[in-house]
Amino acid sequence: MSEHPPKTPSREATSLAGQVLIAMPGLPDPEFAHSVVYLCAHSGEGAMGIVVNRPLAAPSFADLLVQLEVSPTPTAREIRLCKGGPVEHSRGFVLHTTDWTGDGSLKVDDTVALTASLDILKAFALGGGPKEGILALGYANWGPGQLDDEILQNSWLNTDPDLPLLFDTDHESKWARALAKLRVTPAQLSNLSGRA
Repeated sequence: MSEHPPKTPSREATSLAGQVLIAMPGLPDPEFAHSVVYLCAHSGEGAMGIVVNRPLAAPSFADLLVQLEVSPTPTAREIRLCKGGPVEHSRGFVLHTTDWTGDGSLKVDDTVALTASLDILKAFALGGGPKEGILALGYANWGPGQLDDEILQNSWLNTDPDLPLLFDTDHESKWARALAKLRVTPAQLSNLSGRA
């Protein structure tokens, strides 16, 4: 018999990066009510994600490029803006398909990457860039163990994403569509959170 206790799996082994988080109705933070969050990073140090179902009407992409002094204007191609989460609303991130990546791109999985450099905005403005993308102002952030605790408290469900769920413009149905991937309807969910 060994004197050392068995090793517990590291948080890296249970990383949910590349998954979609689906807010449960009982989630106490109104900022995340009915939100769908694409999780870009998840480790023992915390988690970071982008809310994909909160479109922004203003600023427009063209107005943002003028503020950032990115040309050309008018642009050859637009990208939709969304409220990516409650942290650092003035900071922008582009969640996009991996058919385009730049020096500062974080490849989350084989199909989705996250880029925070102006290069991707310039590529869109010139008519290029990735096939699909959304520009998120702000992001969602959890400290060490915080997201894991919230999942244990039944505040979030998680599932594999698909590209329409992440990038299409039908924002109103994204929460229900994410639940449907788990074969759950909103009517089946309890408004109470707690341990299962």
